[in-house]
Amino acid sequence: MYRTMTCGDVDEKFVGQEIELAGWVNTMRDHGGIVFIDLRDKYGLVQLTTHDDSLLSSLTRESVITIKGKVVLREEYNINPKMKSGKIEVEIQTLKVLSKARNILPFEVEDSMKVSEELRLKHRYLDLRNETMQQTLKLRADMAFETRCCLRELGFTEVNTPILTVPSPEGARDYLVPSRVHKGKFYALPQAPQQFKQLLMCGGLDKYFQIAPCFRDEDPRADRLAGDFYQIDLEMSFATQEDVHKVVETIMERLFSKFSKFPFNKGPFQCIPFKEAMVKYGTDKPDLRNPIVMNDLKEVFKDTSFVGFKDKVVEGFAITAGAQPRSFYDKLQSYLIDQGAEGLAWVRVLEDGTLKGPIVKFLTEKECADLITTTGAKIGDDIFVVADVSAKKCYKLAGLLRTEVGEKLNIIDKSRIEFCWIVDFPMFELSDEGKVEFCHNPFNMPKGGMEALTTMNPLDVVAYQYDLVANGYECASGAVRNTDVDTMIKLFEIVGYGKEEIEKRFGALYTAFSYGAPPHAGCAPGFERLIMLMLGTTNIRDVVPFPMNSKAQDLLMGGPIEADEMQLRELHIKLRQ
Repeated sequence: MYRTMTCGDVDEKFVGQEIELAGWVNTMRDHGGIVFIDLRDKYGLVQLTTHDDSLLSSLTRESVITIKGKVVLREEYNINPKMKSGKIEVEIQTLKVLSKARNILPFEVEDSMKVSEELRLKHRYLDLRNETMQQTLKLRADMAFETRCCLRELGFTEVNTPILTVPSPEGARDYLVPSRVHKGKFYALPQAPQQFKQLLMCGGLDKYFQIAPCFRDEDPRADRLAGDFYQIDLEMSFATQEDVHKVVETIMERLFSKFSKFPFNKGPFQCIPFKEAMVKYGTDKPDLRNPIVMNDLKEVFKDTSFVGFKDKVVEGFAITAGAQPRSFYDKLQSYLIDQGAEGLAWVRVLEDGTLKGPIVKFLTEKECADLITTTGAKIGDDIFVVADVSAKKCYKLAGLLRTEVGEKLNIIDKSRIEFCWIVDFPMFELSDEGKVEFCHNPFNMPKGGMEALTTMNPLDVVAYQYDLVANGYECASGAVRNTDVDTMIKLFEIVGYGKEEIEKRFGALYTAFSYGAPPHAGCAPGFERLIMLMLGTTNIRDVVPFPMNSKAQDLLMGGPIEADEMQLRELHIKLRQ
């Protein structure tokens, strides 16, 4: 036995008793005649003392030791109120080094959150010893347990779906896995269990869930992991969009009530149509903590002669910015130009109700008056305006401007979490090459069904697609699924695929729908994104035990690696230079 209790267990109740402890050497201090050692394990910190200063010669910080000793009360002047065990210490009787650490550490464990991410990830085993990371790992485990309890209480059955499967067009590149047995053929790692969970509904399961690993070959971002991530995947038969929303809201309330350090709004969450979100917030992931709301200025400038707004989509908002220096506006303009804008227009409302600013001389009196009315500007307010021939680009720029102004004026309430649903996404969109393609994935039900697909412009067709959004992050995505074979054929026909392609790429699902498929719907909250929100961090890699870095490299294990010739031959692969 290496220990009879943990460092977190030791307190005044054990004074006079002999105990055994084990853990890491956190710090060592030689005060001339008496040596102090702080021993650390997952559960706490305990001060050890000894008069044998020769012990220091065999010890290094972060070495693993086990000790036997007697618990005694500290002297009054030596009490540490910041430590749970601050009123006691343990007089060492015997000490054994179980594993000696190197003399020089890559970084101090207690300061690991302050060093570069590259160094932290290379020595992740040291970084994980930090109390913050220990608490994050515990939160992750507790959340997984609570999620399972919640969904089981709601009647869901947990099912694990395959990891080796086939490619599926779900918005990202697949990771391919070569088959050794079947020459020249490949498996794929699942981007999500999409087809399998729908097949489970066809199999009569009714309510399915799993905390599912998902694999997407995407470029990492601060809020998106490279390689793999987890989502709370769920699907329900005979369910409407509202049924799914209610279940997800129940999960969010359960998890955030128990684990979040921030207050949050409870369900039912506000539902915002996609088009409205784009006009008001410039994004389908709006941060509702930001009070700025955009305005569509199309009618204001529909007959304008000002070249900056003529025949363009125009968005703007009014805000009380106060007495800002000219550099404030110049920096905003430079920021937007860096994001692809032609420029930024801004004006101020004067006390007499007129406008002052660089573009006023190009506007008519009516345009100035309508601009004030439409944006709701008051005396002293600034009005910011962006424009572009592309609606998509204009909305994006407006959204970026909204966030940047909110940050610079410090008006975003970062002390809370604000959930909402974005609904009524377009079924189709145009690619950069002008080709009609699916906006999300091909498994969603179009509103209006076959009639909508045959009578409407594809770009006007709306899907039963919904995203859960909080604080500017997409936290979940889901939809009511299409289970009608004829509608499925028509959907793929619109994006350029024939029936044969459907049977080839989605043969199992296509055939299953021919044998009686219940209407079903589902959703998949991102597990790591939820933890990010709860902790208030902006780096998703901080909530994962062993993440890749921002360049999709595994610095700890050294991946990706090169395969040797023998492995390639066995897998029937030849590399091209």
